[in-house]
Amino acid sequence: MKPTLVSTLILELFVVSCVVAELHRFEHAAKPDGSLSFLVVGDWGRRGLYNQSQVALQMGIIGEKLDIDFIISTGDNFYDNGLTGVDDPAFHESFTDIYTAPSLQKQWYTVLGNHDYRGNVEAQLSPILRKMDSRWLCLRSFILNAGPEMAEFFFVDTTPFVSSYFIDPEGHVYDWNGILPRKNYLNNLLMEVESALRESTAKWKIVVGHHTIKSAGQHGNTHELAIHLLPLLQAYQVDLYINGHDHCLQHISSSKSGIQFMTSGGGSRAWRGDVGAWDNPQEMKLYHDGQGFMSVEMTQTEVDIKFYDVFGNVLHKWSTSKQLSLAI
Repeated sequence: MKPTLVSTLILELFVVSCVVAELHRFEHAAKPDGSLSFLVVGDWGRRGLYNQSQVALQMGIIGEKLDIDFIISTGDNFYDNGLTGVDDPAFHESFTDIYTAPSLQKQWYTVLGNHDYRGNVEAQLSPILRKMDSRWLCLRSFILNAGPEMAEFFFVDTTPFVSSYFIDPEGHVYDWNGILPRKNYLNNLLMEVESALRESTAKWKIVVGHHTIKSAGQHGNTHELAIHLLPLLQAYQVDLYINGHDHCLQHISSSKSGIQFMTSGGGSRAWRGDVGAWDNPQEMKLYHDGQGFMSVEMTQTEVDIKFYDVFGNVLHKWSTSKQLSLAI
């Protein structure tokens, strides 16, 4: 029996919806020896002020030492209110003119923060910026296959999860174009992330977002992410959750799930002086109320992470390993 026009249209709509539901994927090759290294920085864009330039200097030094492959930005890329448009000079004054070291002329994989949503979001997502500076790659949510089978990075747009930005924006104006209706956007995003995590065969699974899930800093735990995103991280055995938002360097090792929660939000303004007590002190491996960044070196079997302060001093090291699975 031939399909009817209605059934054909329904099938076509279903296929289109499935295509739309897939997160955009990028690939980044590992080094010839199979290793991978990168830096993570967040909450940085202040035209070099609040020690942004000093952090950038140290990133350049460490980046050269580790021969990094790329940089991850955990959001709040341009203060205080994102970009006004693709011609906003803040893009050059806070990014291109600051991260000038030869080692930092690599791809930047970037998510949006809440301050970015106070500006023109489409400007940061625009391919025009990539033409201005080829390092810049910013999407709401996407996947990076690195190695390409060694590590899979799931970049998640966390700002729309936070209810207070909608209910009580405190006088700020957020750019919700492309987000509303919010419930549909979040449901679709969660389905996309779950599907990608479920199908992942990567040795290491890393989720990157702007907002904290666990933090003793000024913003603390993000309730909405703990409800909606954390269960996915636990169910699909994610190794690392990397975020910014709190302007500090922080490592919390979950005794319950084994997930490592890494905050790298010290790209510029820090020293908030607002540190809360953690319920399980043994989980808190590092809390540095100051500027800095983190590095990650990885192979198929090992991950080594270091946190650096604004002077390039190593504040904290953490390593873990996995055995290679043998094909039968």
